[in-house]
This record gives sequence, structure tokens and C-alpha cells, in this order.
Amino acid sequence: MTMPYYVAPEQVMKDRAEYAQKGIARGRSLVATIYDGGIVMVAENPSRSLHKVSEIYDRIAFAGVGKYNEFDQLRVSGVRHADTKGFAFSREDVDARSLANLYAQYLGQVFTHEMKPLEVEVLVAELGIEQRLDQMYHIAYEGTITDEDHFAVLGGETETITSRVAAAFVDGWDLDTALRGAVTALAGPDRTLGPDDLEVAVLARTTGRRAFRRLGPAELGERLAAPRRGGRGSRSTPSAPADDPPG
Repeated sequence: MTMPYYVAPEQVMKDRAEYAQKGIARGRSLVATIYDGGIVMVAENPSRSLHKVSEIYDRIAFAGVGKYNEFDQLRVSGVRHADTKGFAFSREDVDARSLANLYAQYLGQVFTHEMKPLEVEVLVAELGIEQRLDQMYHIAYEGTITDEDHFAVLGGETETITSRVAAAFVDGWDLDTALRGAVTALAGPDRTLGPDDLEVAVLARTTGRRAFRRLGPAELGERLAAPRRGGRGSRSTPSAPADDPPG
């Protein structure tokens, strides 16, 4: 009788983690940060139809990096869950924390019990009535939740981009300054990213109940080209538009 091939459980978990991390690292990065009027999410994404950032509910947004078909399924599930809960109870009962817990349970279950883990990281952001109540939950491929205070970086060269955002971040910066800081962090010193290379959306306190809004290429170009303002947030620098999208 042939004995079954044995692999230590620790090695299985390590292999799954490495597989997921490599898949996520191959994707383009995303930066989300609070600003004085809400939360802005900036993704390197030249596609105009395959969105990395989407609306989940009234004041809640979803962002994902990694394999598009996998995180888009999570987005659809989140929309259905939020709609069902809001209809059965009330709109105020739908919150980012419960959605983040739902995603964490599912990702953890797949990572532990399935042969192949999901190659995704997701962010669930909720706009509060004031800045101190804004929430951002970063959910990793194995189901770990991190409550981010000021900004979050997903995918790609996470550590490098995180250090750039941390160096530029100023509490209370305005949208233009936050946007330029995020774009500069994504591009790094050797590249430039223009409006055609980016997908940008905001959760803004000025837009009413439906707080989610996308920034189109024209508005994005104006904001990236705006002169640097003095005062708070003046440490970040603008990023010039690129001639060609990166490969």
C-alpha cells in the first residue's frame, strides 16, 4: 500500500501565503487617505471600465487589488449584503465594520480550507459625519483586518509606497494636496502618472447621502496641475501627466 504524501500544516500555510503574496504584488497599487472633507482613494488603473474602487452603500466604498475577477465577486457580495440589511432593518444599520468582518471571515475560510487562496487585498471605507469618525478597514488575503487611522496602501510595493505616503501625510490636508501626495507616492521618483493612468474616487461630506463620487480625467488633470498651496499639506508635490501609460 502506498503511503500518502505528507506535508506539514505549517508548510502548507506558508506556501499558500507566498502564493497569494506573489499574485497581489504583481498588481498595481492603491492608496486611500483621509483629507479634510472625506476620504480619497487613488489607484493606478488605466482601464476606464474595470474599476478597482466602487460604491457599496450610501457612505461606504470598496477598493480591491489583485485578481480582478476575485475581488469583484467580493464587491458584488458586499453590495447584496448591504442592500439586504438596509432593506430588512434600516440604512443606518449598514456599516463598514460588519462588511469588513464578513470579508475577513470569507477570506480566512478560503485561505484555510481551499487549495488555492484568493489573490486579493480589499479595503472598506466609511465616511463619518466628521473626520474623526471616518473608518478604513484593510482586509488581507488570509482574513486579517487592520483598522487604518490616516491612510492605507494595498498591493504592489506596499512597504515602499507606505513610507512615501507617511513622509508626505499631513493631518487635515485638502483634497488637491492629498491627491498629489498619493499620486507621487504611487509613481515614485522614476515615473510620472497622469489622469489616464489613474482611477480616483472620493467619499465626500459635501455630496449628501450618496457620498461616493468618481473624479473624471478632466477634473483629475486640473487638480494634479493645480499650484501648490501654502499652509497645511504643502509638503507634497504635484505629479505631471505621463505621455504614455505604464505597461
